[in-house]
Formats: sequence, C-alpha cells, structure tokens
Amino acid sequence: MVVSVAHLGPPGTYAEAAALAYVSWLTQMGKEALLCPYPSIAQTLRAAAQGQVDLAVVPVENSVEGSVTTTLDTLWQLDTLQIQQALVLPISHALMSRAPNLEAIQTVYSHPQALAQCQGWLERFLPQAQLVPTNATTEALKYLDEDKTAGAIASSRAAQLYNLPILVCPINDYVDNYTRFWVLSLQPATGGSCTSLAFSVPANVPGALAKLLQVFASRDINLSRIESRPTKRSLGDYLFFIDLEANTTEASVQSALEELSTYTETLKIFGSYSILPVGKL
Repeated sequence: MVVSVAHLGPPGTYAEAAALAYVSWLTQMGKEALLCPYPSIAQTLRAAAQGQVDLAVVPVENSVEGSVTTTLDTLWQLDTLQIQQALVLPISHALMSRAPNLEAIQTVYSHPQALAQCQGWLERFLPQAQLVPTNATTEALKYLDEDKTAGAIASSRAAQLYNLPILVCPINDYVDNYTRFWVLSLQPATGGSCTSLAFSVPANVPGALAKLLQVFASRDINLSRIESRPTKRSLGDYLFFIDLEANTTEASVQSALEELSTYTETLKIFGSYSILPVGKL
C-alpha cells in the first residue's frame, strides 16, 4: 500500500521538505509514499479530512514569527484530523534573482512568513523594494524569469530545483530559525509525550481562562504553548490552542480533560504525538 502525503506546493517549499523528511521515516518503516502538492495550507488539510490523501504535513509554528494561523483556524473548523507526529526543521532563507546585483531589485516575492522572518535584512539591504506576499515560497519563483528586477525568498533546494541563481544566503534575521510541522490524518493519534487541544469558552468573563488553566496547574501538567485565536463570531470572542507535555492516556490528563469539558463551550483534542527533529534542509 502506498501512503499519500499532502503538503503545500509547488515542489521546493519548506512544507515539501518536511513531507520528504517524513516520507524518509516511513521508508525506514518499510512503507512506500507518494507526495501530493496542494496550492494552500487549508486545501492540504481538507484533502486529508475528506480522505483524498492519507496524511497532511502542514506548518504550525515558527520560532521567529510564531503560529501559522491558517493551520490553526482550518484545524479548528475540521473535526476529524488527529496529529500523528511533529517535525522540527531548521529554516534557512535564500534570496534568488536574475538581477545583476541587489541594487537592481525592485520587488521581492515570498510567503508572508518568509518575508517576516527576513524583515530586518530586507529593511537593511533592500529598503526600497516592494514586498509582495505569495501562497508559497516557490510560487514566488515564477516571477524571476519574467522580471529581471524581481527577487524571491525561498530555500536553497528550491534554487537548485528551478535552476535559479542565489544572490545572498542566508538572509533570515535569526540563525536559530525553526519551524514545527504537524503530520495529520483521520487515524487515531499514535501517542507520545505531547498533546494538543483547543477549546472555546461559553462567556468572556473575568477569570474564565484562569479557571481553565488551573485545571492543569493543580495536576502539575506543564503547558508548553498557549495561543488565542478569534472565533470570528464577534470582536473579543476567542478560542484557545494549548500544548501539554503529557499523554492523554495518563490518569492526570484524563481527569484534567474531564474537568475541562465542564468549563468549555467546545473542546477539541487533536491527539498525543512525539516530536521528530530533522536535519537542516
């Protein structure tokens, strides 16, 4: 059986690099895999939720720019996906262009996350350039053959795949730039030392969140991340994403989740999983 793995395309994106790393792990387990690129993160997740593919690999958090909100918002809308694994990739951005030098570049294209992760460098070396967001880092590369004054930010691997010259690498503002990806599917979570969940509260009243967090604190369950996102119902109405350093099979976690369900309006548990570090790509 061939395992189909969806990711943000086209080829050369960091999401594809994460998917390739996971495929390599699957191969070690004796499984065959097929990569399936999709034009957006939301479509990648929906492909897995609708059973069009077996797995989806999506970015969830960057060490510099924080959470990938499209992933969180889409995952909240879907009720069936479970996290199978987390992958942590070091990220190194390259500026590629057919311009003869930096001074000739008037426009820089890339994914909003990549542009943000290189903001300081761009302000210093290309202060006059217009920054244009694209759906994926490699989507930006199509402009380079059409416009000799255009630049694009993507991975060195993408430059090799599309035979494009690199002007400067790396250009990310922080050397320790990492992105965490989730591998999701319709199958039950495989288990591990991390658990992710999300919930909304019935009313925005003083102490509502504190009461929920105390559920974990009273049981000595450590939270490694907490993030709020608007519910999109009204201004000031939020839902919360939380990562626990624990497994849902532990008695203390089961007790916490049972109590948590009595305080929340909606509670979604995305499963327990392990984290796989991946070499530089």
